[in-house]
Amino acid sequence: MGWGNIYARRLKVFSVALIIYLDYKAVQQRQKWTKKSKTPDLWEKAHERNAKRVLSLIITLEGLWVKLGQYLSTRADVLPGAYILCLRQLQDSLPPRSLHEVCQIIQKELGKPMDDLFTDFVQTPLATASIAQVHRATLINGKEVVVKVQHLGIKEIILEDLKNAKSIVDWIAWAEPQYDFNPMIDEWCKEAPKELDFNIEAENTRTVSRNLGCKNKGEDNKSAHAVDVLIPDSTETVLVLEYMDGIRLNDTESLEAFGVNNQKIVEEITRAYAHQIYVDGFFNGDPHPGNFLVSKEPPHRPILLDFGLTKKLSSSVKQALAKMFLASAEGDHVALLSAFSEMGLKLRLDLPEQAMDVTSVFFRNSTPASEAHETVKSLAEQRSKNMKIIQEKMNLNQKEVKRFNPVDAFPGDIVIFTRVLNLLRGLSSSMNVRIVYMDIMRPFAESVLKEHNNKGPEVNAQWIHETPVHSDVEAKLRQFLIELGKDDKILGMQVCAYKDGKVIIDTAAGVLGKYDPRPVQPDSLFPVFSVTKGITAGMLHWLVDNGKLKLEDNVANVWPEFSSNGKHLIKVHHVLNHTSGLHNALADIREDFLLLADWDECLKRMAMATPETEPGQLQLYHYLSFGWLCGGIIEHASGKKFQEVLEEAFIHPLNIEGELYIGIPPGVESRLAALTLDTDDLSKFSELSARSDISSTLPSTFQGSNISQLATAMPALFNMLNVRRAIIPAANGHCSARALARYYAALADGGAVPPPHSCLSKPPLGSYPHMPKFPSKENSKKLKGRKNKDNSKYSKELKDNIHNRNASNDSVTMLIHDDSNPGSPEADSTQNNNLVSKIFCNPRIHDAFLGVGDYENLVFPNGQFGLGFKRSKTKDGSFIGFGHSGMGGSTGFCDMNNRFSIAVTLNKMSFGTTTGRILHFVSSELNLPMPEEYQRFGEKEPDTIGPVSPIIN
Repeated sequence: MGWGNIYARRLKVFSVALIIYLDYKAVQQRQKWTKKSKTPDLWEKAHERNAKRVLSLIITLEGLWVKLGQYLSTRADVLPGAYILCLRQLQDSLPPRSLHEVCQIIQKELGKPMDDLFTDFVQTPLATASIAQVHRATLINGKEVVVKVQHLGIKEIILEDLKNAKSIVDWIAWAEPQYDFNPMIDEWCKEAPKELDFNIEAENTRTVSRNLGCKNKGEDNKSAHAVDVLIPDSTETVLVLEYMDGIRLNDTESLEAFGVNNQKIVEEITRAYAHQIYVDGFFNGDPHPGNFLVSKEPPHRPILLDFGLTKKLSSSVKQALAKMFLASAEGDHVALLSAFSEMGLKLRLDLPEQAMDVTSVFFRNSTPASEAHETVKSLAEQRSKNMKIIQEKMNLNQKEVKRFNPVDAFPGDIVIFTRVLNLLRGLSSSMNVRIVYMDIMRPFAESVLKEHNNKGPEVNAQWIHETPVHSDVEAKLRQFLIELGKDDKILGMQVCAYKDGKVIIDTAAGVLGKYDPRPVQPDSLFPVFSVTKGITAGMLHWLVDNGKLKLEDNVANVWPEFSSNGKHLIKVHHVLNHTSGLHNALADIREDFLLLADWDECLKRMAMATPETEPGQLQLYHYLSFGWLCGGIIEHASGKKFQEVLEEAFIHPLNIEGELYIGIPPGVESRLAALTLDTDDLSKFSELSARSDISSTLPSTFQGSNISQLATAMPALFNMLNVRRAIIPAANGHCSARALARYYAALADGGAVPPPHSCLSKPPLGSYPHMPKFPSKENSKKLKGRKNKDNSKYSKELKDNIHNRNASNDSVTMLIHDDSNPGSPEADSTQNNNLVSKIFCNPRIHDAFLGVGDYENLVFPNGQFGLGFKRSKTKDGSFIGFGHSGMGGSTGFCDMNNRFSIAVTLNKMSFGTTTGRILHFVSSELNLPMPEEYQRFGEKEPDTIGPVSPIIN
């Protein structure tokens, strides 16, 4: 039979491998002396020679090597055509075993003579494969069947071959560490022996049949997934299955003669596997062409065969695989890294972009075999690019990088999964069709996560994160949020509010993302878009307050490069008031959104931009340019990095470490919420934005078809990790509601740092180490601007102002005593650590924010914006507060007259409807005056957007 002993088999393998290696090396040398036109022919002949050598070796050794050959024969997407053509015969046509041997095994296993079992037994086998041989037969009762008989002694041979394969893989991993296939061979060693027990295969077949909803032959109903699976009877080495007359996938002539649509067949096979993997968590791990038939009767349907190698997934791994697929489809790096963690895949490096690239390769579209060369070339270039990035990141030389493996742990569960994807891709290539896996498999992956994510408040007792209720208002708000959740208005959300320096609301609800069923917690980080502008504006005011900048300064005097192209008259207050005329600066960034992540380049382009209007002429919303304008001023005026100023001004004094970033650092990914779009709100707003009375109030970015395009693109763009990590001071803040509410609580009190955040919130606010940590050092740059001559008098005036407020008229009933008060040990400790009791000293800081009083001449008359903040009025026109909302609905707001602040963060992007209703609800419960822009949310039907501009800043 040619089996030989273990050493002879190993010698044959290494001998042939060496011959093939030397042959290709010789061809490489000959290529140097061959005309370019003859080079393809030179390589083609080499491929033909070596493919025959591989085939001869496999036929001689049989056993496990047949499995390898079958796998290679399906990789038409990456292997030369000569190998595919030569190895294809391994799919079902090895030299047959003797009929005498087959009959002996059947009689021994079934306990009866052949004549007592069959009226007819066809001597010529239908197929001979690596493990078994299949014959057609007729049972005594007249039923047509196929009998699958395991080769004599194959079990011992397979187990020996696995040991040989393991030895070879170990040697490769030692010689070339970047080619460490141990996780794959380990999983194969675990799963392959199961193929040797046909009782397991029989039960696997029954299970897949039930899962796919397949119908027995003769039923009129078409199966739910257009796939037929055979129902077996079995012993350990003999399997009897119903005979089904079908066409082999490699029988091209018959497929054409019967009018089979290859594209449709492969798509249905792909759907069947997507169902097995994502819905059932139980799938056939060996989808090579020999394991399929196509029914001869129309409508032609694929028939699945051979369920020996079948993998069962746990519910958690199934969810992780679905999340990995959808994260790849959405470009969501955070969800991808979360999926890796959940399935046990560990990386040695922080390389989210490369992880996304590799995952995208897993799920890439299939290509016809004719394009295999280009596919191989593209994959090689991508691998080379990734290795270069690893080399630079790890500071390795070329020899070291070849030995570096970026994967620390590779879970066995995904080995068979990736094998199936590769086999399916090879199958479609050999059938000369293109398959878009992202489109076909997506509904099945989505169904897995929707099953868990759609458990809203009516069925999920933990939908509201379990933290103590601070007040009667919070208790009522939680019930209100549950109603909004039932109406599918909330995916994930946080709401936090301060009143008179105390936390009265700190609630988290829902899940982190459409494809991330983890619960939102108080410390979860939400992308808040233009809410970031309120923080960035505060940083500029902080520099003014510390004497390093003046609102009347020309920007060019602070930032010399800014003076070009007619910008010499633009002052700091023009930037804060959206009147600089640079509202469309960097508008061409839409052509390359990834430019957003290049801080230095954006500042450089902003310095070279040309204004469209004279400074102070028009107040036009600076959607993105506001952030780079402020950022450039901040860095040049302070002589420090933007994030250093943010930490010094607000993060450390307010004790909100780890919960407010403008550009997230590595290490916080597990707490990030992922954005999705409220499509109902978008469709309603698209209709309203066509109305002239509304469109005239909107920024140019939100005109016409722009709004739908922009809103649809935003979730995918801002879910990308490289964008999340970018410094975009107009639109890329990531924070918790409690950190944002604390910031606005300080602003509401004129800059006074509130008492420590509620001790009821877990984990405690400020308990995370803030990353990145910048070294403390003297500024290396010359500081621009002037120091404040006398800030001490501001401190006294501010303190008197706060103590003179009447806080006794408390409209909130506190349900639980909170020890986080100014006199508590915790408070004393925090204050001592911060050494800061206020973040602003100017007693007229509210006037500065609003652009009133002494600052009135610095703002556009009757404009929506003051100096960096959106001004809020009551119906009678009096100012009650300020804040900033962001695209999607997140917002921060404070009522300075009533010492009230509130923050809402959410991940289901709408145009302010849900946020407006929440703010209206809380204000009504507290009997506080309502900002005019929120009045309509208490007067309209819940789903109605009134005839005024939505909250989209």
